[in-house]
Amino acid sequence: MARSLCPGAWLRKPYYLQARFSYVRMKYLFFSWLVVFVGSWIIYVQYSTYTELCRGKDCKKIICDKYKTGVIDGPACNSLCVTETLYFGKCLSTKPNNQMYLGIWDNLPGVVKCQMEQALHLDFGTELEPRKEIVLFDKPTRGTTVQKFKEMVYSLFKAKLGDQGNLSELVNLILTVADGDKDGQVSLGEAKSAWALLQLNEFLLMVILQDKEHTPKLMGFCGDLYVMESVEYTSLYGISLPWVIELFIPSGFRRSMDQLFTPSWPRKAKIAIGLLEFVEDVFHGPYGNFLMCDTSAKNLGYNDKYDLKMVDMKKIVPETNLKELIKDRHCESDLDCVYGTDCRTSCDQSTMKCTSEVIQPNLAKACQLLKDYLLRGAPSEIREELEKQLYSCIALKVTANQMEMEHSLILNNLKTLLWKKISYTNDS
Repeated sequence: MARSLCPGAWLRKPYYLQARFSYVRMKYLFFSWLVVFVGSWIIYVQYSTYTELCRGKDCKKIICDKYKTGVIDGPACNSLCVTETLYFGKCLSTKPNNQMYLGIWDNLPGVVKCQMEQALHLDFGTELEPRKEIVLFDKPTRGTTVQKFKEMVYSLFKAKLGDQGNLSELVNLILTVADGDKDGQVSLGEAKSAWALLQLNEFLLMVILQDKEHTPKLMGFCGDLYVMESVEYTSLYGISLPWVIELFIPSGFRRSMDQLFTPSWPRKAKIAIGLLEFVEDVFHGPYGNFLMCDTSAKNLGYNDKYDLKMVDMKKIVPETNLKELIKDRHCESDLDCVYGTDCRTSCDQSTMKCTSEVIQPNLAKACQLLKDYLLRGAPSEIREELEKQLYSCIALKVTANQMEMEHSLILNNLKTLLWKKISYTNDS
């Protein structure tokens, strides 16, 4: 009787299940397509960013066109543009105007760097150094004598480095570097290349510190493209992953993962000592003081012997040059008085201008970077003393009385503590 009273009941239940299954299926398909669409869009955006960042072919074309028309010259020109034994490898660029590649030059590994920006910028908020002029490589002009070129270089150094007593020695050193073919003469093409390169703080610092252990050696140049010594590990810590995988890793997890992929503690200590020695190299060096304005891990590397090597020195700038540019900068707060990420001055509220004195010295910035790097996995017998010294170092201020004496004392104490711990290990 019950079945005859509800003849459609047996049909409705399968229909309900079928409708529910269709809804779940449609929902699954919708989210699958959504994931595919979002993933494809992210990959497209990242690929577009990559093609904008990595413009090695454009850089090579600009340089080689100038070389083949006789405008510029240098030891790397023939290999880059004629024999093609200078290759661009993996792209390391982080900005479109500063091209950086791993490269091979006559079977020797190196790092190739090239400037792409063609407009002159002195905007303190972006770059400190002027980039390429609208007319590329227009100085020195034809007919300029070697003596006149030396005067040009001397004036440039005086503006960048201040009135140092030994600038003439640096000018002679630059002429030696500019003579790429070592024929005892600087041609007009070589002079144009040298002048363009001297606008770049990194190139100037490489020449000044060419005999120092932690500065990569200059291998050659062509125009404002230059090749420097290769560094096996191009970041202080972390692991290199394909950019597609990098997209889906949260930044917090990435930082934790980076700390896991570091050398053993004695090797980290040796790398840290190298950074402290580099700070000594740029602190009141032979041609004045340089300021480290971006002490991030990506700018530091090390070789297979765990000796520190600088990877990117674009944001290491002459103190005199920085002070001259910042002192008249308009500001509303201290946040307006920053160059790079680490060179900060204060805003004078009475004049609404930035003051010229940088607040934090290089050593304090280096110790801030090394704090987590060294304390993670530090031997228990020195951990407390190491932590104490690192925090004393971070607290250093440029304006403190007897800052230079305190700077030297803290630096030497840190180096001594680390060396004592690793001096009898294989990693030393």
